[in-house]
Amino acid sequence: MMHSLPEGYRALVIGASGAIGSALVQQLQSDPRCASVLGVSRQSMPGLDVLSEPSIQACALALAAQGPFHLVLDATGALTVNGRGPEKRLDELDASHLLAALHLNAVGPGLLLKHFAPLLATGQRVIWGKLSARVGSIEDNRKGGWYGYRVAKAALNMLLQTSAIEIARRRPLALVVALQPGTVQSGLSQPFVGDDAMRPDEAARRLLAALDGLQPTGRAQFVDHQGLAIAW
Repeated sequence: MMHSLPEGYRALVIGASGAIGSALVQQLQSDPRCASVLGVSRQSMPGLDVLSEPSIQACALALAAQGPFHLVLDATGALTVNGRGPEKRLDELDASHLLAALHLNAVGPGLLLKHFAPLLATGQRVIWGKLSARVGSIEDNRKGGWYGYRVAKAALNMLLQTSAIEIARRRPLALVVALQPGTVQSGLSQPFVGDDAMRPDEAARRLLAALDGLQPTGRAQFVDHQGLAIAW
């Protein structure tokens, strides 16, 4: 249960058709303190395409009457873009692939903040949680490789940090959090993980517990699925 949010809180999961997104919806549906949880994706009604700002704007307008929301979880993103996985070496860099990775993993989530952050409740604790990745940490980069994905997640983290400062001016009880979900069994990670990957339901439970234990600081926070801080 999300004990830190108000009784009867309302939740929204963006990217609800993915492995972690759907698991987050299920976890929230089982929380008796949650009055409603909405999940949106390309397949939902209304649908949402993270690559299209008109689609994002239309979805936000359609859902405004069902808010305000106390918890928004953005589970969008992909490691493989247009059938191509992460680059391992400099000589694999391709401009179009880099831009596609940035569009999907940074620009789209930034526009989600633009259109959905105004739907957060005011005067109460609210949380914006976005799936990020440890490989987006500049300080923690020790192995190199995965250029486009690392760049996109680092850009995403800066978008989250900058928006957190602005959001806190009107919503001082708000948290904006970049989340490292760990190694999870999903279509996104399947080609890159072993048999020891977490089930999506376990990852979702850990992520919600991590969010529940954080306190607002006026800035974004970058944590893993155990609630431990990750260096930006």
